[in-house]
Amino acid sequence: MSKATLYLDDSVHQALRIKSAETRQSMSDLVNDALKAVLIEDFEDLSDWKKRRKEKTVGYEEFLAQLKTDRTI
Repeated sequence: MSKATLYLDDSVHQALRIKSAETRQSMSDLVNDALKAVLIEDFEDLSDWKKRRKEKTVGYEEFLAQLKTDRTI
């Protein structure tokens, strides 16, 4: 495991300390878990984008017209 120095807003640090005490997890574990969740979400978004990047793009007006045609809006 690597060591890093992070600068947190005072309110974020206070909330993290409280959450740590409530859950009996270390602040490091809470931060690691939160970062992993965000990074996994980004990775999934990038994976989806790579799969769909060759699809035809649709302009806003065309998309809006299709939604109206489908009675979505």
